[in-house]
Amino acid sequence: MRLYGAAYRNARRLPRTHLKVLQAIESCRTAALGGHKEHCAPCGFERFAYNSCRNRHCPQCQSLAKLQWLEARQAELLPVGYFHNVFTLPHQLNALILCHEQNQRALLNLLFQAASETLLQFGRNNLGGTLGATLVLHTWDQQLRPHFHLHCVIPGGALSCAGSRWLPAHPRYLFPVRALSKVFRGKFVDGLHRLFAAQALLFPPSMVQVAPLAQAPIFRALCSQLRRMSWVVYSKRPFAGPEKLLNYLGHYTHRVAISNTRLISCQGGQVSFHYRDRRAGDIHKTMHLSADEFLRRFLCHVLPAGFQRIRHYGLLASRSKRDKLTRCRQLLGAPAPTPPVKKTTADWLLLLGIDVNRCPSCGQQTLERTLLLPVRVRCFGKPSVPSTTPATLKPWDTS
Repeated sequence: MRLYGAAYRNARRLPRTHLKVLQAIESCRTAALGGHKEHCAPCGFERFAYNSCRNRHCPQCQSLAKLQWLEARQAELLPVGYFHNVFTLPHQLNALILCHEQNQRALLNLLFQAASETLLQFGRNNLGGTLGATLVLHTWDQQLRPHFHLHCVIPGGALSCAGSRWLPAHPRYLFPVRALSKVFRGKFVDGLHRLFAAQALLFPPSMVQVAPLAQAPIFRALCSQLRRMSWVVYSKRPFAGPEKLLNYLGHYTHRVAISNTRLISCQGGQVSFHYRDRRAGDIHKTMHLSADEFLRRFLCHVLPAGFQRIRHYGLLASRSKRDKLTRCRQLLGAPAPTPPVKKTTADWLLLLGIDVNRCPSCGQQTLERTLLLPVRVRCFGKPSVPSTTPATLKPWDTS
């Protein structure tokens, strides 16, 4: 992005959200965002440490957030088997979703609504109570192409409507996948009709694939085509334990499109990275893309501002989670979870193998801050004016 981001921006008109992501990642851990000077008195070692951008699309800034999310989810686990379901949208909707941020927000919200309502309905009808589900949005495949789907983590059972019984699911079977697919498809397509009737979708004239859908007969034809298709809903038996399932999903919950470990090189205007070819039996292959195409694919997965890509429903809904989980543990004869020990940012970083107080030269825990560096760019398009007022040094800055 630092090498080719400026040329990419100048060659095309980008939405503000994409511009902010580009600037954030380019500035991450550079002098533009400020930082501090660190000094070790015993050995005289000195270095500059720059602040991170903390943008949720930045591959360098999500490790800490992932650890905090995993600890919070593990504290909510019940002593039952957990299932992993995936709800996938047909690729025929990709162009409509990506053509405008308004469509992206509306249709991805509809995806969450259709999947969650389907699961809660099957919980009521098949189990006789309220189940819980955590839904995580993914928008990419291994080659960074659009692939909109939801990963769902579901406890194997439900709380009865009166709250008097725990209703267990079959230990190896949650709901029939074909039935889930049909109900999910119906709810989503019905929602599409409502969005079109409410004029909540945009059809830019410049988009050849999307512009004709502004005509009602053509849009209805698309919906009819979607109703005739078999929608992909995947369900997997419980893992060895819910902790393993959460750890598996933790690799993806706070990552967007690609991780740094998959990148091989960026030379001569081309980006090379590893990917798994699932159709060929998960064989590892190498893909080469031009820098412009790589940036285009990456920015396809930038979400609208404020959009929540992890949501909780049923037993795990925020407004009733504490009381309902407590009742479930009572019915299951499980002890209350041990409250997690409150950690400072330095403690979290230590779990990642980063000791912010240890000098890399002498190995002693004597590294101290001696100087704060001003922020040059505080937000998109507005450079900040460095302050001349001395700042109070904190033990560790959360940024």
